[in-house]
Amino acid sequence: MLTLGIDDAGRGPIIGPMVLAGCLLDSKAEKELKRLGVKDSKQLTQKRREFLSEKIKEKAETFEIILTSPLEIEEKNNKGIKLNELEAIKAAEIINKINKGYKKIKIIVDCPSPNITKWTDYLKTKIKDLSNLEISCEHKADKNHVSVSAASILAKTIREKEMDKLRKKYGSQIGSGYPSDPLTLKFLEKHANKYHNDGIFRKTWETWKKIRRKGSQKKLGDF
Repeated sequence: MLTLGIDDAGRGPIIGPMVLAGCLLDSKAEKELKRLGVKDSKQLTQKRREFLSEKIKEKAETFEIILTSPLEIEEKNNKGIKLNELEAIKAAEIINKINKGYKKIKIIVDCPSPNITKWTDYLKTKIKDLSNLEISCEHKADKNHVSVSAASILAKTIREKEMDKLRKKYGSQIGSGYPSDPLTLKFLEKHANKYHNDGIFRKTWETWKKIRRKGSQKKLGDF
């Protein structure tokens, strides 16, 4: 049986896209990738991820990568579609693109929601054809399944490339894009107004709102 692993990178950042990847493997490819050291992307260096990413693409039956921009995250959020639901929609897009002509596929998704059953049920409503699919949504799937580890490496590698593009444009002080990164927070405090309309910020995040409020208070204090 073929296994399709799905995982994300960049759910939590305030800057840059969320990336979802799906990687379809047969049992032989899974063994080969495990032997090469494919595991949860967070346990690997960027250099190793880049090397393994190419190996994964070579050995996979097929793969699919979907980027979701901060603007799309914002638009969906304003329509009441939260990030967990949006991730389910994007995971279903990957499944729908890959699920063509295969007899049976086992799908394993690294579930972003604490409520696995509810999230799985929502995911299934977005999948066009469930007849040949066996679906399993789990926490820590990227640590427990090679196909999901492979997807996490593909997603993380693309996310890093997208952040490199932003660093070239806005400078290295943009940091990792995560609110926990002091560099990113300094960049936001300094440049939130200047790059407000560039489409790089997730404006529905609480961190963004706090920094904007802080900026407004400073302006009022100038008078």
